[in-house]
Amino acid sequence: MVMNSTVNEFILFGLTQDPRKQKCLSLFLFFYLGTLLGNFLIITTIKTSQTLGSPMYFFLFHLSLSDTCFCTSIAPRMIVDALLKRATISFRECMIQVFSFHFFGCLEIFILILMAADRYVAICKPLHYTTIMSRQVCAVLVAIAWVGSCVHSLAQIFLALSLPFCGPNVIDHYLCDLQPLLKLACADTYVINLLLVSNSGAICTLSFVMLMCSYVVILYSLRNHSAEGRRKALSTCISHIIVVVLFFGPCIFIYTRPATTFPMDKMIAVFYTLGTPLINPLIYTLRNAEVKNAMKKLWRKKLISDDKR
Repeated sequence: MVMNSTVNEFILFGLTQDPRKQKCLSLFLFFYLGTLLGNFLIITTIKTSQTLGSPMYFFLFHLSLSDTCFCTSIAPRMIVDALLKRATISFRECMIQVFSFHFFGCLEIFILILMAADRYVAICKPLHYTTIMSRQVCAVLVAIAWVGSCVHSLAQIFLALSLPFCGPNVIDHYLCDLQPLLKLACADTYVINLLLVSNSGAICTLSFVMLMCSYVVILYSLRNHSAEGRRKALSTCISHIIVVVLFFGPCIFIYTRPATTFPMDKMIAVFYTLGTPLINPLIYTLRNAEVKNAMKKLWRKKLISDDKR
């Protein structure tokens, strides 16, 4: 429920008010298009390739899907607002953005955890891999991830709707999120900020610690594998670790501290809302020979079909 809110819309301050810097915001359009293209290629390749049927690529499919939706929940409005110099967002649209932003962000966290679990079973329990990570089990795990993300997002919405807004409506950010909204509430937000840290902050921190510990165990267990097996597993795990560090580092910085803001907060938010979804496809394709080969085959089939026409 909304507690005594007299604010019907918010004004997004944006990334910057400097006219010279605002001209550079059009570059984010190319970043967003690059994100869509890269993740669409991965989604299409995994969906059409017969060689990418393992659980790792099943999870990578959902990671690319969540990356696309996560970026789309923020980037289009940010780009349009910058180009049209329009900065207002209705209360309802703001709540929708809070929900979708946290839903797909949390989904990405859960998918990264599933990918780490998949690599752990594949490397540490190879004889039981096909039994443990069956198609049915993977589908159930992904479904649980979607449901868990929904629960997390609903909790964020409940916190946002419990804030009373009765005066200032200028959000010093380019997106609607609980941290900047807390600054506009005309009430003591200590308890809500504590709940925010215990929800989003705990999910980010605990997930990051759990992921890093799992990869330490995986890398330690590689000492018993052949040189070729170590090389292949190491390449895959390093790709995953890079993605984990790039995504969780900024999230932990933003969501595990008191309700204070720093000048660099917006740029850090840009990195994990626009940068990470753009970088992920590059990391998973450039460091993965199977994905690159599958993309080449898909491209050849496209050229052959075009020649036949």
